[in-house]
Amino acid sequence: MRQRSWSRWLRTKITLRHSIRHRIMATFAVLMAVMLLAIWAVDNFWLEGYYVGQKQTMMEKAYTDVNQVLMEELEAGKTVSGIIKQELEEEWNVWSKGSSGTEQKASGLLSTIRTYGEQSDITTVLIDSYTGKTLLSSGWETDFLARKVQGYVLGRDEERSKVLKQGEGYVVEVNYDYRSKASYMESWGFFSDNRTMFIMSMPLAGIQESVDLFNRFITFVGLAVLVAGCFVMYFVTRRITNPILALASLSEEMSRLNFDVSYEAGAEDEIGVLGRSMNTLSDKLKETIGALQEANRQLQHDIEEKIQIDEMRKEFIANVSHELKTPIALIQGYAEGLTEGMCEDEESRSYYCEVIMDEANKMNKMVRQLLTLTALEFGKDMPAMEPFDLAELIRDLVNSSSILIQQNDAHVQVEAPEELWVLGDEFKIEEVVTNYLTNGMHHLDGPRKIRIRVSQESGKARVAVYNTGSPIPEEDLPNLWTKFYKVDKARTRAYGGSGIGLSIVKAIMDAHHEDCGVANVEGGVEFWFTMQTVERPEER
Repeated sequence: MRQRSWSRWLRTKITLRHSIRHRIMATFAVLMAVMLLAIWAVDNFWLEGYYVGQKQTMMEKAYTDVNQVLMEELEAGKTVSGIIKQELEEEWNVWSKGSSGTEQKASGLLSTIRTYGEQSDITTVLIDSYTGKTLLSSGWETDFLARKVQGYVLGRDEERSKVLKQGEGYVVEVNYDYRSKASYMESWGFFSDNRTMFIMSMPLAGIQESVDLFNRFITFVGLAVLVAGCFVMYFVTRRITNPILALASLSEEMSRLNFDVSYEAGAEDEIGVLGRSMNTLSDKLKETIGALQEANRQLQHDIEEKIQIDEMRKEFIANVSHELKTPIALIQGYAEGLTEGMCEDEESRSYYCEVIMDEANKMNKMVRQLLTLTALEFGKDMPAMEPFDLAELIRDLVNSSSILIQQNDAHVQVEAPEELWVLGDEFKIEEVVTNYLTNGMHHLDGPRKIRIRVSQESGKARVAVYNTGSPIPEEDLPNLWTKFYKVDKARTRAYGGSGIGLSIVKAIMDAHHEDCGVANVEGGVEFWFTMQTVERPEER
């Protein structure tokens, strides 16, 4: 339907002056008119001359044939009057016996003269120039023609119209007869015996009248053919231009990058070949442009990723610089104090050395965390997937952290089954739980309670570490897993954290293809992660 609407739009867009159909019809009409005009011109200027030329040729041939027959008979010792008398008797005998005319001698003098009389309307009169006697006439105006040729021979007729040819022994000319008001072509003279005089007369029909009649007929027929031809050309050109309009609408759609349309006509002509070629072109363009768009999207993604990586690199350098600036400044300051002898007593020197060692340990820890995080992110420290008891790991970790728990005046409660086997890297999961536990102790407030709850549901183990304290702003929750991100925008050193621990947790859980998260709950904050449970192995 859409292709048809485009075709209608193109038809209205193409004006009559630019339409191929109308140009073809106009060309056809002009050609027909030119042909009619050419026929009219040929009829008026050349038909009469051609007609007279053909008659002249016929007249000359008639003289040649009659003269040849006559000379053959005369060479046999006969006379002209004897030849005519003999042929007449033979014809009478044939007629009286009831024989058909085809048995008549075809090459006789009378037969030759009659043949030209019947076929070409040539009247022939033979006259003996010695006696002036008319020997033979094939027409009814014998006396008039006899007197006429005698006048020609004697030169008494000076008003002859036009001499066409002066031959040896004969003249061919056109004369006008004032009696009948008609023109005649006449050939007169002597045969080769130089005795027998002849005149052959052939009427020239009203050639101009015939030409006018023919022109009127051609005009009427030509107009009828022109009108009928225009109707035929209208439908023929419509069959030609409709596929062209369909191809034009197809190309218009292709220019709008719509390659779902296609040329559906199944003709085997040049337009059909062009249509199938455009279909192939449309498919190739669709495939190529699709590939280019996909490559462009991938390139855009790569550029955005590169920009993001560049921004992360800049942010990473800024964060590392910020985190290292304070411990380096402290180490430098205290080291300079020791060098300049500012601490004379043993207690002060011990304090200065402890500060330097503490800051160096923090720097060492941060560097090790960065190395661990980098190895995880680049897949160089993949987890060793083995089954282990998650509940036992958590209880052992809490027991080993009892001193740290006491120092932070925290109350830790573990809610876990007797055993819960999961599949993962035991040492990396221990680091995750340790990070959650340490993070909870750093942010304790109120009752200072920490609750570690281990549950199982649908083949998944879920570990949730809850601590009482102030909730985290909702806008900060998605960013906690980002390197060096701290809710404390002032980046104070109250908790001693570098903002890398939760990033390591996220990287470890991604390497295990498991989930982790954080949520504000009633009275505090809860961090959680999941693990794939497995059956207890027969042997650990």
